[in-house]
Amino acid sequence: MSRVALGPFESRYQGQWLAGVDEVGRGPLAGDVVAAAVILNPADPIEGLNDSKKLTEKRREILFDQIQLRAQAWCIARASVAEIDRMNILQASLLAMTRAVEGLKPQPEHVLVDGNRLPKWAYAAEAVVKGDSRHPAISAASILAKVARDREMVALEAQYPGYGFAGHKGYPTKTHLAALASLGVTPVHRTSFGPVRELLAQIELF
Repeated sequence: MSRVALGPFESRYQGQWLAGVDEVGRGPLAGDVVAAAVILNPADPIEGLNDSKKLTEKRREILFDQIQLRAQAWCIARASVAEIDRMNILQASLLAMTRAVEGLKPQPEHVLVDGNRLPKWAYAAEAVVKGDSRHPAISAASILAKVARDREMVALEAQYPGYGFAGHKGYPTKTHLAALASLGVTPVHRTSFGPVRELLAQIELF
């Protein structure tokens, strides 16, 4: 069954204060979920913006600096591991995106949100499926969030050696699951996620 490719997205808002927002880190077993919001400068377009997953690490790092230097506004925010475990990953992701948009100075007049769900907020907004590859403002947000979170996971590798955070970034790879089984659960693991929850349940049996 073939899939219909989605083309570039044009917002119904055509003003200057358009923000894009995206999050990174729904799937990992560890670490915060990180979101970013960006208002690009229409007079200073940044070349090469795309879904962060489609860019090399080197290219993301270059664009990370360019976005922060040339955008009209940007903000990186998060929802913590504790918040993820308390409210579930979807609601925590929406919370992180809300915090990112609220942190923009100046505030946007319209917001494009990657995905098919909008946070409960007062902003005029549109949900854009696969928006990180369809609109430059969302692409820019995905790059900021991805680079920021990857850097944090590298830092956690130094804090919790042996888990491989710098490599798998918290995702449930074979290496990560093996480390969990041998080294145990850390304070940065999401205890509401299946593999971590199951390991803790096994420990409680003994």
